[in-house]
Amino acid sequence: MTPVAEQGRRRVVGVVLAAGAGTRMGTPKALVRSPDGVPWPTLAVDALRAGGCGEVVVVLGAAADRARTHVPIAPDVRVVVAADWAAGPGASLAAGLRALGDADTACITLVDLPTLPAAVVRRVLGPGSDRDVLRRAVFGERPGHPVLVGPDHRAGLLAAVTADPADRSAGAWLGRAGVTGVDCADLWDGTDRDRPHGATR
Repeated sequence: MTPVAEQGRRRVVGVVLAAGAGTRMGTPKALVRSPDGVPWPTLAVDALRAGGCGEVVVVLGAAADRARTHVPIAPDVRVVVAADWAAGPGASLAAGLRALGDADTACITLVDLPTLPAAVVRRVLGPGSDRDVLRRAVFGERPGHPVLVGPDHRAGLLAAVTADPADRSAGAWLGRAGVTGVDCADLWDGTDRDRPHGATR
């Protein structure tokens, strides 16, 4: 069977945003482990790979040197450091988007979703799609991750998040661009982990 990442002559690259300082968590989330000791970046990489991404880019920022040790070492995993991560979430997203090839479709998720099931990734990716694909997981009425961005939309999203990286402008841009919601509420609750409950450091 053809891998999802190769269907429709497209390459899907997972992008894990893991650059933040984790103020409410009390530590950068890229340094957090699950209760059984697995680093959150590893969990994100594993979910994206199992869901159909042919490669994964992990964007680090705060405590990047320490966080690198929490990222799997493999030919299909790359680390990108967002030097300006402190400017806001848009800076790390921009760094991840710039790391992609011209024809790559991005499957974007957050490191603080340690229970993200591969089934959600697979549903959002779906079968082969066009360069202008733009869809995201939704959980009932609540938008979430992952977000799938085809190469035709990347310049617009990049412009939006670089114009004001401190603002959470990506969500507003997705709405204006006509993102399609993919309901995944039957698979998962989509809740992120902002506080140190059920996690170890």
